[in-house]
Amino acid sequence: MKKRILIIGASGQIGTELTMYLRGIYGNHKVIASDIAEAADEVMKSGPFEILDAMDYDAIQDVVISYEITDVYLMAAMLSATAEKFPMKAWDLNMNSLFNVLNLAKEGKIDKIFWPSSIAVFGPTTPKQDTPQQTIMEPSTVYGISKQTGERWCEYYHNKYGVDVRSIRYPGLISYKTQPGGGTTDYAVDIYHKALKHNKYICFLNEETTLPMMFMDDAIRATVNVMLAAPEDVKIRNAYNLAAMSFNPQEITASIQKHIPDFKIEYNPDFRQEIADSWPQTIDDKAARKDWGWEHKVDLDEMTKIMLDNLKGEY
Repeated sequence: MKKRILIIGASGQIGTELTMYLRGIYGNHKVIASDIAEAADEVMKSGPFEILDAMDYDAIQDVVISYEITDVYLMAAMLSATAEKFPMKAWDLNMNSLFNVLNLAKEGKIDKIFWPSSIAVFGPTTPKQDTPQQTIMEPSTVYGISKQTGERWCEYYHNKYGVDVRSIRYPGLISYKTQPGGGTTDYAVDIYHKALKHNKYICFLNEETTLPMMFMDDAIRATVNVMLAAPEDVKIRNAYNLAAMSFNPQEITASIQKHIPDFKIEYNPDFRQEIADSWPQTIDDKAARKDWGWEHKVDLDEMTKIMLDNLKGEY
């Protein structure tokens, strides 16, 4: 059967780059992008685009049937910092959108689902160092609660109904192609913009807040590779731990100062500090590396060079 892919939430931080990557693999017209609002020009102009509400089951089903969709990547979500301001809206979006695609798969209308989880599933009681694949999960944020619940439902639908759903727990994701999207780890995107624009950054986390991070190119590869893996190799059906690097604001500042020596940072922690303090510092992702061959390619200094080189033109 020929593969035809629907991306729900193609305007977001990950969705934009995932759309272009998948179009590069499968061809522009095999990858249908969708979002509740119009996407970036490159997404809109390079292939099919549908205005689609992730909460509207009937509308999703119509698109699935009319394009003969086989795989759905559900990237629509309200992220951690934004979700704390609108808890019920975040819960409704993050959960109902997942049920919509799980039920379409249960009914045999799609073959395979990718749904992203996050390190937000962990909480203050989770071991902070080398956080295991299976561990205590008591998330303290709306986003984390919705992702932990989503993981349980994914596993349930797989075990009970045979739904082929796959997931990874994203760390903080860093990209030069899209603006920060309301996540707690987004300081690590914003800092590069401010370094080039103002030579100074006021950080909403303290200097020693170490968090797991990943360059977007690695995250996109992981997303596609877990979907390409043979079903028998995907042994975990809630979500895989995924890791690349961990650093704190002091360390990313030092990395930037290798290129911009007079760059300065100040610290003014806000409500996001409490969110960050509840998350792991380093992640054990041996299961993903063993089961489907995950490996990251980009470290902190390499990422800093890529970010600054690509953002220079804007400033």
